[in-house]
Amino acid sequence: MTKFKNIIILLMLATVSVGTFAQTETLADYLEIAVQNNPGLKADYLAYQAALQKIPQAGAIPDPQLDMGYYLKPMDIIDGSQVADFTLMQMFPWFGTRKAAQAEAGHMANMEFQKFRETRDNLYLSIYTQWFILCSLEQKLMNSRENRKYLEQLEALSIRRFASPLGSSPGISAPAPVSPPATSSSPTGGMNSMAGMGNSGSQPVMQSGGMASMSGSGGGMAGMSPASAGMSDVLRIQLEMIELDNTIESILSEMKAEKAKFNALLNRPAESEVNVPDSFDKIPFSLDIASAMDKISAQNPMLEMLSEEGLAYKAKAEMDKKMSLPMLGVGLQYSLIKKRMDMGIPVTDMNGMDMLMPMVSISIPIFRNKYRAQQKESEYMQQSAKEKYTNTYNTLQAELIEAGNQLENAERQINLLKKQTELALTTYNLIVQEFITGKSDLTNVIQVQRQLLDYRLRQSEAVVSYNTMVASAQRIISFKENN
Repeated sequence: MTKFKNIIILLMLATVSVGTFAQTETLADYLEIAVQNNPGLKADYLAYQAALQKIPQAGAIPDPQLDMGYYLKPMDIIDGSQVADFTLMQMFPWFGTRKAAQAEAGHMANMEFQKFRETRDNLYLSIYTQWFILCSLEQKLMNSRENRKYLEQLEALSIRRFASPLGSSPGISAPAPVSPPATSSSPTGGMNSMAGMGNSGSQPVMQSGGMASMSGSGGGMAGMSPASAGMSDVLRIQLEMIELDNTIESILSEMKAEKAKFNALLNRPAESEVNVPDSFDKIPFSLDIASAMDKISAQNPMLEMLSEEGLAYKAKAEMDKKMSLPMLGVGLQYSLIKKRMDMGIPVTDMNGMDMLMPMVSISIPIFRNKYRAQQKESEYMQQSAKEKYTNTYNTLQAELIEAGNQLENAERQINLLKKQTELALTTYNLIVQEFITGKSDLTNVIQVQRQLLDYRLRQSEAVVSYNTMVASAQRIISFKENN
């Protein structure tokens, strides 16, 4: 009974562990799942395994040859009648030919392995890119929902203003200050100095010239009663909320499609859940071009594949040289002799004795043109591999320098949007206070709110772009740490 209870407890713990793992899948977990499940990666790995099987084939000696001949009419010889001949011959290539052939096959197999690594790195890059797209959409969704909450607060304020007998704002408290998004920093203390800006016109959205005078003592617009102005504010906010609801639905639909693409990389059902974090930041990355180029030379799969290609053609040239030399063969010939029965002809003691004859064979490669052409072909292909290596190295270097430049620009863009978001955040808090006190109208509030949302979205997109470029730079260098 105790043993049965222990088994039940273990099963329950295993179930809890599996459930916890499913809820806490990270990007590293998805990368591991992709390596195990992606069919394209499996195909390249199987091609590498197949290439390994060519090594013993290249080192094998030719199959022996058995020749059999039967005389329809036995041929008379001195000591009998020859009935049949059996010849077994084994040819051997020149010394070192098999070794050179195995070396070529080994380098060709290494080329397939480097192709597998290249496919794996491209798969990693695709997963990183798709993951950051999902992170960006998640941030858009969160910001849109947060923006809708702000609109609900403004709607409540506008309704209270509309319900006020004179359209004034006594007793109306301001909504809680807007907090920064997860991908940006909070405003610094120096930003509070903007509280004294008022209607000075330092912000484009506040350049109304006489915005305060438009509000009057009751907060309404010129020629419009406070009640009608308040009602129009409520309707305009509701229009913004309807549009924002449509945007949220569009984001959810787009997320569904992008998750299907992500699951396709993992070879999972399209509807499988993908855990996306609520917040993300820049990937810590420092790019030193000189040291990065050293790493590229040592571990980039494309360069290693071209290097192996050159070595393969070098081994092939050596094999072609060996193949131009004679092949040696050894064998046996067995002749079946029937005993002569005609005693009128003198015979010896060997009458009817079968014959066994050792044989040696040698090929004579006298047609040299084809052998010289083969060796020249291998030399040209070896030189071609060297040139392709140099060209690929130069291309990777240019791509890496370009990636470094893009990373610097992206980092500057992130810092700029961070500052702009902080300014827009402070401006929004001020403009809401002015709207409550009747010093500003709803147009300015909505305009600043849209600007704040735009800066937040652009900041998250800039971080996504930066992280994607980091992944691209790592692919150029090669994801060596994931080997």
